Amino acid sequence: MPIRVTKAHAYGNDFLFVPASDARGDMADLARRLCHRHNGVGADGLIVFEPRPSGATMELLNADGSASELSGNGLRCLAALIARAQSLPPRASVVVETGAGTKQLELIERDGERYTFRAAMGTPENLRQTDIEVANESIRASVLRMGNPQCVVLGPLPAIERFHRIGPLLSTHAMFPAGTNVEFAQVEAPDRVRILIWERGVGPTTSSGTGSSASAVAAAAHGGAARSVDVVAPGGTQRVEWRDDGVYLTGWAEVVMEGEWIVF
Repeated sequence: MPIRVTKAHAYGNDFLFVPASDARGDMADLARRLCHRHNGVGADGLIVFEPRPSGATMELLNADGSASELSGNGLRCLAALIARAQSLPPRASVVVETGAGTKQLELIERDGERYTFRAAMGTPENLRQTDIEVANESIRASVLRMGNPQCVVLGPLPAIERFHRIGPLLSTHAMFPAGTNVEFAQVEAPDRVRILIWERGVGPTTSSGTGSSASAVAAAAHGGAARSVDVVAPGGTQRVEWRDDGVYLTGWAEVVMEGEWIVF
């Protein structure tokens, strides 16, 4: 039987959405097959969801089939699906139950199939700086949890060869038993941080919501940045505010496709 699939992206960070009622079999295998860039539909991750009156529940699997607690961009993409299905007006709230707890988003505006939300991402946890030994060098990093594990390396952005060499080594380092997302972050101005992202279970991505949030927190705590900044990734810019009650992430998500995947 075909599986209903919707595709959405936020700044090029793309996800496939399958209703929980359609999801069957080995979820890790389903994620790997659906997310394959050539043999499947293609995406950075699969989100199995169940609509609720006020929002939805979500279960996230990375493109390699591994489970993840949260994606800020995936969360916003799911909220866009809900807002679209329910024809929600600006200022409406969407509540999503995730592996990292309940997240609430406010719809700021809609422009066609593009929805802008401000999401309450929660409070950063276990923020600290540490030295990590990789590739015969010691790298100073800010590590924290932003609903999921994050490792932020502050300083000038690496050349592409170094990014592809160091990124996966940090992401799978023994310090992080479940792996970690990795961001290289450069504070360009007190209110602007530029990042490159190596996503756990995916590899390089054009954007990351939790990665942008974690980079903003690390830049404010250890890099001299303000607590409200624009975070510039290869796919575009998101706004991150680190307030007393937690981190707020503002950006857009766009619904691009609805269809069916024929299981074989």
